[in-house]
Amino acid sequence: MAKQLHPDKNRDDPEAGEKFSKLRNAYEVLSDEKMRKDYDRCGEKCVKKDSMSGGHDPFASFFGDFGFHFDESPGQKEIPKGGTIVLDLAVTLEELYNGNFVKITRNKPVIKPSHGTRQCNCRQEMITKQLGPGRFQMMQQNVCDECPNVKMVTEENMLEIEIEPGMMDGQETKFVAEGEPHIDGEPGDLVFKIKTLPHTVFERRGDDLYTNLTISLQDALVGFKTEIKHLDGRKIVIEKDKVTWPGAKIRKKGEGMSNYDNNNLHGDLIITIDIQFPSDDFSDEDKQDLVKILSQSSVNKVYNGLNGY
Repeated sequence: MAKQLHPDKNRDDPEAGEKFSKLRNAYEVLSDEKMRKDYDRCGEKCVKKDSMSGGHDPFASFFGDFGFHFDESPGQKEIPKGGTIVLDLAVTLEELYNGNFVKITRNKPVIKPSHGTRQCNCRQEMITKQLGPGRFQMMQQNVCDECPNVKMVTEENMLEIEIEPGMMDGQETKFVAEGEPHIDGEPGDLVFKIKTLPHTVFERRGDDLYTNLTISLQDALVGFKTEIKHLDGRKIVIEKDKVTWPGAKIRKKGEGMSNYDNNNLHGDLIITIDIQFPSDDFSDEDKQDLVKILSQSSVNKVYNGLNGY
């Protein structure tokens, strides 16, 4: 009754303190041989009030030495659960851009009935032992039920994982109760964590895509027009009709990754220009022609063009 009526376990009951106080007084009276005889003879009026409320709390020693906590409600006992399995799911940048459904075969251990019985649902229960007149001791005892025996059998089942457009590296997809089984409880969960495979052309940074484009020196000086194959197979046109410096960046708005929370929003595609210089030496005549072309006046014209760019 002390466990049931203690105020720590009945915080919503405004009368919990009074009920526990009455129980405490009753315990103190009935555990004392003389006071119990007085109570049997003429009830509460024969029991002195000061002897019942002298400030001594018999329950302090009754529970305190044995680590009992009133906050631990038996009704809130946690059900044991099997381990959670976390696996990396390797996906391509194309899948994260376009979306995809991936099927995975899972060899899952399943609990099946077997012959015989076993001890299960083992738990700690409080028992009370009387040490003498008015003296009690509470202790924990391990108690197990007798249950039908079980065995583990491996079964194959198919899981389908949706790769949603815009998912990020490290993002998780959970399958509840598909993890490690627990004989006396519930199975754990199975978690797949996105791991992006390296791409040969593009690099993802947030919702933006980055890539490099190599052009010839001639294209860098007179302009160029070319195409890049995107992650969904489309051709993205890249062109420039002015001088292009090494390391220049061209930004294509809205051609990056779709945003995971809002697929109507897209990042940008940023192209960094690399310039391929000629590997062969020029003839003396070619060098003279280049000097004429790249004379100071021509350089100034190029410079003015760059300012306009």
